[in-house]
Amino acid sequence: MAVVPAPRPLLGAVLLLFVSAAWGSAFPLMKDLIHRLPVEDLLAERYLIAALTLLLIRPRCLRRLPRETWVNGVVLGVMFGVGQTAQAVALHGLPSAVSGFAVGCSVVMTPILALVVYKARVQRRIWYGVVAALCGMTTFTLMRGVEEHEVSLIALAATLAAAALYSGHTLMLGQLSKQPAFHPYALTLIQLATIGLTTGAVGARDGITLPATMPDWLLLAHLSVVSCALGFLARSYGQAHVPAVPSAILMSSQPLWVALIAVIWFNEEVGWSMVVGGGLMAAAMLLAVPARAAVLGKERGRRELLDLSRMAARALAERRIRREEPPRAGEGPTPYIVKSACVDVASCPWHTRSLKGGGEPSLERLIERATTILRTRNLPGPGCCRSVTLLGRCLCDLMEESEHTRIPASPHWFRAK
Repeated sequence: MAVVPAPRPLLGAVLLLFVSAAWGSAFPLMKDLIHRLPVEDLLAERYLIAALTLLLIRPRCLRRLPRETWVNGVVLGVMFGVGQTAQAVALHGLPSAVSGFAVGCSVVMTPILALVVYKARVQRRIWYGVVAALCGMTTFTLMRGVEEHEVSLIALAATLAAAALYSGHTLMLGQLSKQPAFHPYALTLIQLATIGLTTGAVGARDGITLPATMPDWLLLAHLSVVSCALGFLARSYGQAHVPAVPSAILMSSQPLWVALIAVIWFNEEVGWSMVVGGGLMAAAMLLAVPARAAVLGKERGRRELLDLSRMAARALAERRIRREEPPRAGEGPTPYIVKSACVDVASCPWHTRSLKGGGEPSLERLIERATTILRTRNLPGPGCCRSVTLLGRCLCDLMEESEHTRIPASPHWFRAK
């Protein structure tokens, strides 16, 4: 069974920023490949190759998985695959800027869904990060200009639905990462295979088109291994350290990485929208990283709770082994109603001899003495009688007599429950 790791927010933030950079690097490459490959075929190929890559690295990762991991992986894959398919189909009816802004609205949907579905309390600082991320995304997409393209309301609704599915995917993965039986590698592999099959079912209607040249295969390899395999794997591990809403903020910085890649690789000019949008995205990322002091405070509180529980356990153990005070003169035996207590306390021969001054038959003491009898019965000499003597006679002699003389069993030795 996998163990839930201790929260390390800085490591989680680094992993999620890598996810955002990996996904951001895929945008200009896909923009180039979709001129030669259908979008649905490209999605199916990159996700299936990514799943095959993870399977080749760890071929035994799917063995002896609990059923819940398979079910959760398929559900997560279907959610993300349907979102990818809806977004790809809607690209024909929306400008790329509007499509990017609609998908980016998932950063706002995530805290709202967390509040409605899981009743999760979102800190005010995280809400500020959500607003900053939304403003930065607006600057990167809509403020940079929208090309002349007719906006289809159906396509816009499909893209917003895809954004809602992405938000649900983030929340569900965040909840699964808190469970003891969390297998991030196997869960990532199942997700990628499910996404590839979901998108491939749409693209297989008119056949799957493969890349025709070696450069296109290299681009597809980057999209599959870096953007999908490593990106989804880093996301599964990163969300184990960062809550769902801050994770959505960190992963919403894709436009920032797209702009950086466009400036470095494609020599695009730096405009005011990049500067303002990049500043807003950077502020959102800083607000999204959980404070180290808060994490240390939680760990300190957890340690104090463990110390208190140990002290309480020791106190209860001391009270459990403490014997009762002897009865005062003139008072009868203290009643003690349990399953092992005698029915007739006054005539019970074990009652007054089991514990000195106590009113409770000591079954532990009887069991201990019976065990000693059985262990020393076969020893030579009077060792058995010397070890245990109760009621004035040797219990070994009583056991030998019972083998020759049948003693009628009394039905009233112990009280029925």
